[in-house]
Amino acid sequence: MSQALVRRPSPQLATGLVTHIERQPVNVDLALRQWQAYVDAFAACGWTNTEVPPAEDCPDSVFVEDALVMFEDLGVITRPGAPTRLPEIDVVPEIVATLGLESARIAAPGTLDGGDILKVGSDIYVGSGGRTNAEGVRQLRGILEPRGYAVIAVPVTKVLHLKSAVTALPDRTVIGFEPLVDDTRLFPRFRPMPEESGSHVVVIDDETVLMAADCPRSVELIENLGYRVVTVDIGEFQKLEGCVTCLSVRVRDVQSRRPLPGR
Repeated sequence: MSQALVRRPSPQLATGLVTHIERQPVNVDLALRQWQAYVDAFAACGWTNTEVPPAEDCPDSVFVEDALVMFEDLGVITRPGAPTRLPEIDVVPEIVATLGLESARIAAPGTLDGGDILKVGSDIYVGSGGRTNAEGVRQLRGILEPRGYAVIAVPVTKVLHLKSAVTALPDRTVIGFEPLVDDTRLFPRFRPMPEESGSHVVVIDDETVLMAADCPRSVELIENLGYRVVTVDIGEFQKLEGCVTCLSVRVRDVQSRRPLPGR
């Protein structure tokens, strides 16, 4: 059975890092309720939720995707680009071992945030220039290319992470809010979205995606493409440059593990 690794918000969530937007007050109690609704949405879709031990001293730890990236049966333990986030990965090797998965990790001086990784089939797009540096890209390439993946570095200058700008539908079309994408020509198939948060989808299965609730025109567009859309309100996390992808790490059942985009 597929499972979502999630991490309960820190009591210090409101002091999380902000880089490309103006800081806004964060209601931590509301954020916790929104997080629970997000977790419940996975359960309603038949997924098992597994809570990663909380990191109460790490304000950004709820964005668990930045600490671990899954490639089939391989878990790549990252090395966050923000020094204050480095403690978030302390428990990750144990988690990967508990799942019975093979592991690899990014080492200093490399940095890599999971939010910078977009998987589209066997093509792995890596956002470079923000939290992920060239050495992190080089190490990831060394880990993945022997396994048959192509690692493609793309510039990220307008948003926090690559997946703040683009994600991919189950048919491998990359979607994004054009003003925030450095170069749409880097993707073989690109579809512009009418709202910023409409750029963010979590692929639940071949027919279902999870999206934020504040992009109705984008939801309608995706539904008109033949997909079922599950929506969740993540407004408090969006104030910290979060989106639906970064609040979980998706670990798919071995029988259904194929290179779905946005995983």
